[in-house]
Amino acid sequence: MNQPTGGVYLPILALRGLVVFPDQTVHFEVGRPKSVLALEDAMKKDRTIFLIPQKDISVDDPGLDGLCPIGTVAKIKQVLRIQGESVRVLATGISRGRIQELGQNEPFLRGAVVTVPETDAADTLRAKAMRREANTLYGEYLNFVDHSAQGILLRMLGSESSGYIADSIGQNSGIDYTNKIRLLIQMNPIRRLEMAIRFLRQEVQMLSMESEIQEKTKVNIDQQQKDYYLREQMKVIQDALGEDDEDQYGELERKIKQLHLSEENEKKLMKDLDRLKKQPFGSSEAAVLRSYLDVVLDLPWNHKTRERVDVAAAEKILDRDHYGLEKVKRRILETIAVRQMAPDMPPQIICLVGPPGVGKTSIAYSVAKALNRKMARISLGGVHDEADIRGHRKTYVGALPGRIMTAVAQAGSSNPLILLDEVDKMGSDYRGDPSAALLEVLDAEQNHAYRDHYVEIPYDLSDVMFITTANSLDTIPRPLLDRMEIIELGSYTDEEKVMIAKNHLIPKQMEKHGIKKSKLRITDDAVREIIRCYTRESGVRSLERCFADICRKADMKLVQDENIKRITVTGSNITEFLGIKRYLPDRLPSCDQVGLVTGLAWTAVGGEVLEVEVNVMDGSGKLELTGNLGDVMKESAHAAYSYIRANAEILQIDRDFYKNKDIHVHFPEGAIPKDGPSAGVTVCTAMVSALTNTTVRRDVAMTGEISIRGRVLPIGGLKEKTMAALRHGVSTVIIPKDNERDLEEIDQTVRKSLNFVLAQSMETVLHTALNHTAQHLLKEILTAIPEDIKHGSKPEIQQ
Repeated sequence: MNQPTGGVYLPILALRGLVVFPDQTVHFEVGRPKSVLALEDAMKKDRTIFLIPQKDISVDDPGLDGLCPIGTVAKIKQVLRIQGESVRVLATGISRGRIQELGQNEPFLRGAVVTVPETDAADTLRAKAMRREANTLYGEYLNFVDHSAQGILLRMLGSESSGYIADSIGQNSGIDYTNKIRLLIQMNPIRRLEMAIRFLRQEVQMLSMESEIQEKTKVNIDQQQKDYYLREQMKVIQDALGEDDEDQYGELERKIKQLHLSEENEKKLMKDLDRLKKQPFGSSEAAVLRSYLDVVLDLPWNHKTRERVDVAAAEKILDRDHYGLEKVKRRILETIAVRQMAPDMPPQIICLVGPPGVGKTSIAYSVAKALNRKMARISLGGVHDEADIRGHRKTYVGALPGRIMTAVAQAGSSNPLILLDEVDKMGSDYRGDPSAALLEVLDAEQNHAYRDHYVEIPYDLSDVMFITTANSLDTIPRPLLDRMEIIELGSYTDEEKVMIAKNHLIPKQMEKHGIKKSKLRITDDAVREIIRCYTRESGVRSLERCFADICRKADMKLVQDENIKRITVTGSNITEFLGIKRYLPDRLPSCDQVGLVTGLAWTAVGGEVLEVEVNVMDGSGKLELTGNLGDVMKESAHAAYSYIRANAEILQIDRDFYKNKDIHVHFPEGAIPKDGPSAGVTVCTAMVSALTNTTVRRDVAMTGEISIRGRVLPIGGLKEKTMAALRHGVSTVIIPKDNERDLEEIDQTVRKSLNFVLAQSMETVLHTALNHTAQHLLKEILTAIPEDIKHGSKPEIQQ
């Protein structure tokens, strides 16, 4: 057979899952008949053979298309026969090569092979750095593998050939088969080394993660074996001491029978106890059953505290703990009186609604003390999961009873007082609606057999007294609201705050800060100055923080100067303790003005004075509203505008003012959002004043909703609004006629200090608010307004 030009005919052996690199010695097994015949042919001659990887290792008899483009010319060192027809081969790679021509396919592959030399590559500083990186990385790789390859690493360290180091990494590492083929066919030694480093780094990272996982698994297995041996030893020790789990099961059975439950409930618990006895030692279900029985047996099934139903004693406790709040106290005392007359009647469910800091939570504690009931508090703010109320099924990992049953267990009594705090701040999402879960809890007709998901057996909540608190009723669902009796707590007046400060807050803070009464005195003027200039709230929380600040400053002075015998805080030196005043005292304008009217508003922290300013300018009839107003307040302004347009002749206003005059209505403090209908009469009065150029009395404040027919409609928050009017210094307050009944709820100090004008229509408001220089205009109003709109010709004044 003639030799082809530049090629040598060699037997060809296709390798599956193995790549042989030049200058590398490797041993492998050969089992396919074609491969064995190729080996035998090579051994008969000069032992040279061409080893080439095949692309798809699943193919048993690949053709030329199924072989890689590059292989390795190798020299066979040793051939050993092993079991069956397999042969173990030891060979050393010589050089890369490729098949130039396939001469025969049977009985084995044979063809012309040409050597493929490496491309020239300069030995740059980068190449040297890469060789060092490769050697270091291979050393790290050897730390993760069991077999020793220190000789290979030493040869790599002594080599200056980038190609040799890359081939050594490819041959002697666990790089993937496909990546090894990519290294074999890469003829540029620098690029081949770069690829080898990248592949080896991935392999090292993989081995590192595998090692970490194995270490953790080993630790877990060792801990489990240790626990097993310890349990076995405990069993042996218990047997030696004569102790047995039967004693524990007997104790549980005795506790179940002592509860005197219904036959159905006792049968359920005994069944769970029997299941517990049958569980193997250390099983997860045994732990679940044991935890469940412990929780159920810890509930106060038959334990009740003796309730104190003494109205006089309860009144004494409530008056001692709280100043004011007469309506709430009276309702609590009525509940106690009913309990005294009808002990079997279930307790009423009370909802205390009011702004923050007015004492809703603290009065619940006083009620529990007055009734001699155990107290448990559940904060519902931010609760979104229905399971928080009802609990989880005990089959879930980490399951717990709901908050209701947890509170009963913490109280240790089956007739505690449970405070559901912030009931208006619950939410709902895909996990359920907790407010719906409370429907059964707060229903006296259903809660005698309340079923918690974890406890499973019914529990009687009919003896539990529930008190809920909220800042607003708007977010409480209607079915839940229907189950509660609403008691509203209003804002404290300044005088009430003074008494609360003197009787409760100042002594409490002085005791907390270790100050004796003889060392610190806070005068009534100082307390009033703090209320007016340092706090702006319905309750007394900020006020209490101010007293705490004063006590801290007093402690510093007493510690730094031992010669100080007593510190006195007065209205004149209050800034030394609390700094500059945060709020300036409310003052009336210096004179009556056109288009400036004082209104009254309700906020979450109490009443506020709300001034309304109106300017009238030549223009095209545009009405502009500014001051960060809500939709309802804007609609009130448009209603007032419509009323003025409809009654322009009566009010002696140019009938075409809506065409040639621009009206700008502004509410100062534009950064604060404002909304609500109660500023309607205020806006209307300011517009009429500006359009008629009539001044408005600065000592008059007003509140009320206006209709487009000029009727004055009732509003809410009258108590807080009138307190704000008194602070501002006004003497007359105009309120809707329909709010006359609310005057009974106003503090007597406020009622004596203010004149109240009851208005049914805008006629009364304008008659009272506008200065008497415009009374000739008002006379025409009185005679011209139709009878179906006019509800009275003279304002009604109450003092």
